[in-house]
Amino acid sequence: MKKCYINGAGCVSAQKTLDVAFLEEVAINEADNILPLAAPDYKEYIAPAAGRRMAKGVKNGIAASASAIKEAGTQNFDAIVTGTGMGCNVDSEKFLTALLDNQEQFLTPTSFIQSTHNTVGAQIALGLQCKAYNFTYVNGAVSFESALIDAQMQLQEDDAHSILVGGIEEAAESTMKFMQLSGAIKSKDNGPYSVLEPKTGGAVFSEGAAFFVIEDEKKPSAYAELKDVYTYNILSQDEITAKVEAFLGRNNIALSDVDAIVLGYNGDVQYDAYYNVLVQGIFKDTPQVYYKHLSGEYYTASAFGMWVAANILKLQQINPVLMVNAVSRSQYKNILLYNQYRGGDHSFILLSAC
Repeated sequence: MKKCYINGAGCVSAQKTLDVAFLEEVAINEADNILPLAAPDYKEYIAPAAGRRMAKGVKNGIAASASAIKEAGTQNFDAIVTGTGMGCNVDSEKFLTALLDNQEQFLTPTSFIQSTHNTVGAQIALGLQCKAYNFTYVNGAVSFESALIDAQMQLQEDDAHSILVGGIEEAAESTMKFMQLSGAIKSKDNGPYSVLEPKTGGAVFSEGAAFFVIEDEKKPSAYAELKDVYTYNILSQDEITAKVEAFLGRNNIALSDVDAIVLGYNGDVQYDAYYNVLVQGIFKDTPQVYYKHLSGEYYTASAFGMWVAANILKLQQINPVLMVNAVSRSQYKNILLYNQYRGGDHSFILLSAC
């Protein structure tokens, strides 16, 4: 089968991650339960008149994808595949609020039209004048992984050669309040919030967008090779080790060949135990990386995690701010990513140096 290379990457997040060196400026925020976005200068990517009519999720997606495209130097795409858990949630809330305020009368359709989950992929395609395959996956916390699987299959089956893949999420005010009430987001009065030493349930949330140019040809800008992606709906903690070993086995990689594991720790005292099984078990002597203390939690935060892993492979070093333990390697060839959300939507992604 054909190989899949990550030839470009762009990321908008709670950190300054666009148009700067990898984690050159890092702000550790343990005071807020919802991390504010470090918004880029959108005028660099979007005409001001058009940007004023766009939701922030759309603008973040366009900015992140533009950065990835520029880096890869690709002009034409055979597909655009995106993943999102909540879609353009801000416009959804605007429409529902207008629906209530106006007693279901005299409504303008603008917010409704712009609230659909495929808005980001559609706007990117319009900007690129790309009329190829365009699909959006809405599959909870494995929405981004679902998009990756689609892209990898198309490349390996020779149905496409250049694909733009991304994960997008935006934080809407009312939705964040509801998630705090449900316990999914930590309460405001429980700070400071430590991801590695949590004392309460729930996670610190945020928003962001990460896009990747994935192609069957390696370019000078290449970060890594995407080897494999696999997802599970529900797993018990007792099953995690066996599933990891099976995933590595199907890629002919031994545990000792994993040079780092990237984990989705989010500070939820109940569900972070899934990661502890691996940290204290088969990967106790392996370099361990975490990232949601920088990005916050959201349904496609694993896209930020893959952006981190890809940069580690490209730069061949781990920024100390990412390290869970003090173990390091002289060379990083294979990196495993494991993420889950509240005990469900488990995913494994395997990247290799190229």
